[in-house]
Amino acid sequence: MSSHSGKTMSEVGLETLSDRLRNTLTHDEGDNGVNVNKPDFRELDLGSPVSPLRTRNGGGLAVTTTTTTSSSSSSSGSITGRTSTLFNSHTPRKSESNPNSHSGELSVESSPSAARNFKPGHTRSRSCGSHQLFFSGSGSVNSPPPANVVPTGNICPSGRILKTGMASRSTKPDILGSGSGNYGHGSIMRGGLASKPGSDSGPTNYSRGLMVGGEPRRRTGVCSSNDPEELKRMGNDNYKNGHFAEALTLYDKAIAISPANAAYHFNRAAALMGLRRLVEAVRECEEAIRLDPGYVRAHQRLGSLLLSLGQVENARKHICYSGHQPDPVDFQKLQSVEKHLSRCTDARRVGDWRSTLREVDAAIASGADASPQLCACRAEALLKLHQLDDAFLALSNIPKSEPSASPHSPQKIFGMHFDAYMLFIRTQVELSKGRFDSALTAIEKAGQIDPNNVEISILLNNVKLVCRARARGNDLFMSERFTEACSAYGEGLRLDPSNSVLYCNRAACWYKLGQWEKSVDDCNQALRIQPNYTKALLRRASSNSKLERWSEAVRDYEILRRELPDDKEVAESLFHVQVALKKSRGEEVYNMKFGGEVESVSGLEQFRAAISSSGASLVHFKTGSNVQCRQISPFLDALCTRYPSVNFLMVDIEESPAIAHAENIRIVPTIKIYRKGNRVKEMVCPSPEVLESSVRHYSI
Repeated sequence: MSSHSGKTMSEVGLETLSDRLRNTLTHDEGDNGVNVNKPDFRELDLGSPVSPLRTRNGGGLAVTTTTTTSSSSSSSGSITGRTSTLFNSHTPRKSESNPNSHSGELSVESSPSAARNFKPGHTRSRSCGSHQLFFSGSGSVNSPPPANVVPTGNICPSGRILKTGMASRSTKPDILGSGSGNYGHGSIMRGGLASKPGSDSGPTNYSRGLMVGGEPRRRTGVCSSNDPEELKRMGNDNYKNGHFAEALTLYDKAIAISPANAAYHFNRAAALMGLRRLVEAVRECEEAIRLDPGYVRAHQRLGSLLLSLGQVENARKHICYSGHQPDPVDFQKLQSVEKHLSRCTDARRVGDWRSTLREVDAAIASGADASPQLCACRAEALLKLHQLDDAFLALSNIPKSEPSASPHSPQKIFGMHFDAYMLFIRTQVELSKGRFDSALTAIEKAGQIDPNNVEISILLNNVKLVCRARARGNDLFMSERFTEACSAYGEGLRLDPSNSVLYCNRAACWYKLGQWEKSVDDCNQALRIQPNYTKALLRRASSNSKLERWSEAVRDYEILRRELPDDKEVAESLFHVQVALKKSRGEEVYNMKFGGEVESVSGLEQFRAAISSSGASLVHFKTGSNVQCRQISPFLDALCTRYPSVNFLMVDIEESPAIAHAENIRIVPTIKIYRKGNRVKEMVCPSPEVLESSVRHYSI
């Protein structure tokens, strides 16, 4: 202000204008007098990339939450806005006090959705107050404007820049920035966006400036900007909307422009987590820490990721980062996973596979839910408990993993290198499936990764011997030297007593030697390990047939019939053992034949003879013109093949009215099932499901 006691007319006009501007500020507040543009500082989950504003160590900026109205008669124009961030005049600039601060990371400051409601306790001052607003204008703060000229950049109540004929300033909006590059906090940046700093500038953040000529742009679409901060902000918007792939693309562009910005890598890790690409997210956190070793939030996120992946040793190093209090939730998860993993190790060492399964499930539930190694341990326990189907399912659901990226300090589980353990389990699964060559390849790779591990060495030696015994047994079987083949398979079983394939192969040898009882015993062993083993079921059914154990043979063939509905050999075998079972019970089985086609019947006497069979006879009463009859005929042809013990007949009631009258047929299609000349089932226009269920019930 001028030191003269009198005031010029231009100065009086400026004061009047400033008073008018102060009186118009109330229209920017919400219904309750709360500034709706004031950022709130709600604490958010660290698992989310959107995190609370935190004061960093090392002399960072102290941000005040008091909003004031300020007017100045500087040569660069007085500034009045809806909200303005004030900084204590003694607070050092961010670029001077803390060059490693991360203004570019996802935070409340860069989150439009997080800055909506003014929280209690954050007061608003309507006076000019004692806080000084810093900005970098083109002239001295204390120099007055020329007389009779409204200073360039003054704001009208409508929010627009007042134009004058004396000024030639740009009409682009002014932004009160909070950057840390070439601009101080509170700097005015023309054109809405900050100029790109030079290549030697540090991390820059202009994302929470004050727009005095309009609202900031909020776009989430494709960006052609070369400003990494603009790309980062748009990526944050996409992330908050759940568009992780789009956010990742924008962060990639920001990193391509500014690869040394740790916060961009930190944000990229968040997008990768949203896409469940956890291994890549780990690499991004590691890169952020490489760029800034003291980046606490990157350490916390990396620790959480490593815990989820089951790498508890490395996870502890980052969750319990030296000099900082660990996150209580992550620390509790870490302790729980470590406890269950220790118990799992003890149970596995003594072969207590039920306890192993229980503890590994508990470790996964406690937080290590994306660990391939723990899922593999679960598959191993199920294999040892002879729950092969569940073991195969567990192995197929193992999260995709990549080779360990730290060969100098490899992670281990049960004393075995992570990658070697995965191959160790894969070997056992392949062996149980009878894929001997694949098993040998897997365990040889495991031995190359971890050559000093005792468990791997023992399994490698056993697999080699088992493969050799199995190959020798197969050669002897093909040469019809069945006794020697039995010995070869037995040698393999001594090394791998849970191998269902070797039991089934030896059963085939016993069958050829006429020792059907031993064949049944080996089939029982194979089926105890692998209950749905088709070859073992076939050999046991055949052996029981040779032993005239018809009930057991029928039971096995019926299971096989359900598993292999189109196998004619199984169907014929089932028919013959069913007939043999009836004969053994003293039932009449004359005039029974296997299979055939649907037989057409036209005479009443022929019809009565056909339905007098001791087996079930199905009769389809039809007309050639009826659509439903034509639709059901192909299905009956299929049933005739599936259930060969049933005699299938068809009667055209237009060509055979005597049969239709005798059977009282009024509606077609009508299906009747007879046994020994007596009707046992009648269905009018049945569905395919009902029809097949009835046929199955009355077949032998």
